[in-house]
Amino acid sequence: MSGTGSIVEGGAPSARSRALAVLRVRSRALALGVLPAALAVVLLSARMTGRLAGGPWPVVTLVVCVVAVLVLLVGGVFAAVVLRASPAVTPTVPLPESTAPDLYRLVRDLADRMDVPAPSAIALTPDCDSWLEDRTHAAHRRSGIPGGREAEPGAAPVLVIGSPFLWWMRVAELRAVLAPVVAGTGPSAHPDIADARGFVRGLDAAVDVGSRPGLGWIGGPARLLLRLCQADAAEMERGVAAAASDRAQGVDYGLRIVAQEQVGLAYAGWDRLLTRVALPAWRMGRWPAHLDAGVVSALTELSRRDRLAEGFTSRLGERPACDLLERPGVIDEAASLLAARLFHGGPAEAGPDWSPVDWAAYPEEVVDRKWRAEATRLHAALDALAVPPGPGPTLDRVLGYLTDAAGEGAAGEALAGRLSGDLAREDRSTGAGSAGAGVARGADTVPLFPLQPPRSGRDLLADHVTAMVCAAAVDSADAAPGLDWLDGPVLLVGGERRADLAPRVLTLVEDGDPEPLRDWLAELGVRPEKPVRLL
Repeated sequence: MSGTGSIVEGGAPSARSRALAVLRVRSRALALGVLPAALAVVLLSARMTGRLAGGPWPVVTLVVCVVAVLVLLVGGVFAAVVLRASPAVTPTVPLPESTAPDLYRLVRDLADRMDVPAPSAIALTPDCDSWLEDRTHAAHRRSGIPGGREAEPGAAPVLVIGSPFLWWMRVAELRAVLAPVVAGTGPSAHPDIADARGFVRGLDAAVDVGSRPGLGWIGGPARLLLRLCQADAAEMERGVAAAASDRAQGVDYGLRIVAQEQVGLAYAGWDRLLTRVALPAWRMGRWPAHLDAGVVSALTELSRRDRLAEGFTSRLGERPACDLLERPGVIDEAASLLAARLFHGGPAEAGPDWSPVDWAAYPEEVVDRKWRAEATRLHAALDALAVPPGPGPTLDRVLGYLTDAAGEGAAGEALAGRLSGDLAREDRSTGAGSAGAGVARGADTVPLFPLQPPRSGRDLLADHVTAMVCAAAVDSADAAPGLDWLDGPVLLVGGERRADLAPRVLTLVEDGDPEPLRDWLAELGVRPEKPVRLL
């Protein structure tokens, strides 16, 4: 490709010079590994020609030969691990060309305009990011890529696209956002850069292999070599990114500023959708089946509420990027399941305790069930604290306990602690993290980063009291569970959202004062003495 050379030579120092520096580390390591063997050859040659006859030379030669053999064996095993170990591959939803021919045409047109190789394939990630991922490692050529087709030696990298972008962005905006990403295939095709990247990926995989039992000796040399080439590898990648950005300047440059604003907006809406809408469902073994369609509703609602986003609503009449897919609903469902697996640690497939839920059924099957599950847990905690049960699981029982506890100087601490312990035990028994989680690239189903900070015992108590109030309102007043795209589960009274419950619950939990909440209940016609239906 004619543009490959120029795209990596710009900058000072260029990406190629940094790649050569990385490769020099590899060459020096190789030279160090064969040095004892070279010395052994010299000694053996000298012995055979009679130049080192007698004296200590027979013993010296034997020792050097033994050391050389050992170093060659160890070095050979280490080199094999570096060459054959499987680097981390991001779990993605594969997108064969048959499922998105228009998207592939768009990407190829971008590559042609920038005179770079087209990506070898396209995949989706349930995240607000896009990047190129090289999947041509030897191990992947042998066994295939998880979630994708096998990569051929020398193949261009895979283009990974954030699935929320396809649903929220318009076609022209997606094109502008992908231009600098696709431009990165040029440096990827350069042999020196590709070789340096392969060496670093192999070392990174060798470090992981070294953490396994019996293979700890591999990790030390791999970490040392990584440290030696870390700075040059980082500079190489910065140079590649800068060169790719420069190459993409001539493609939809004016639109790219607007498109980047949409990236930030999509990230904000996606984050709220995951933490406030998806997370409550995941915790109870349900996963929303169309998260990407949901992010459109969430961002449309954000645009309606936020004056800064008012101008964005006019763009919704343009063609959405998801029209580039043949079956967007099927792709959305696959991306939604992967999101649940990555951000919460759920199973990779649906099952009896891990089933999808449509948005239309979310209020009844998730919101109402969430409230009743938390009300059940609240009354179980009261039972464990030997609180008199009364006529049944009533709201009056909760109000009375918190009022009496505040009068005794406790502000519900015992109940909060009990709820925290019960919830932690439930999470351990199901193997799910109560706070949800995200994952680093390359990890699989182990959640690593919380979607939201850990909740305090007082926060959990307030959540459970709110759930009890909402369940009572549904059972004894004109109320119903509802879904707010930005805030998650909400209580609807007469079809309208009631946002004035939270401060009254906090007054009860923090001060032990039930009167503001009782006034609110009386206004809605909620009967706190009536037993609530639990799970």
